[in-house]
Amino acid sequence: MNRLLLVAVAALGAAALVKKLQDQQAERDLWAEATDDVAAGQR
Repeated sequence: MNRLLLVAVAALGAAALVKKLQDQQAERDLWAEATDDVAAGQR
């Protein structure tokens, strides 16, 4: 029973870590798009 609980906690921790990393990447992508210097080529 303890091993099952340990595996479940580890799986939840891994899932939370993956979600956090995906959210951080999405935030970086959004900022990169928002601050893209497209207008600089038109000057």
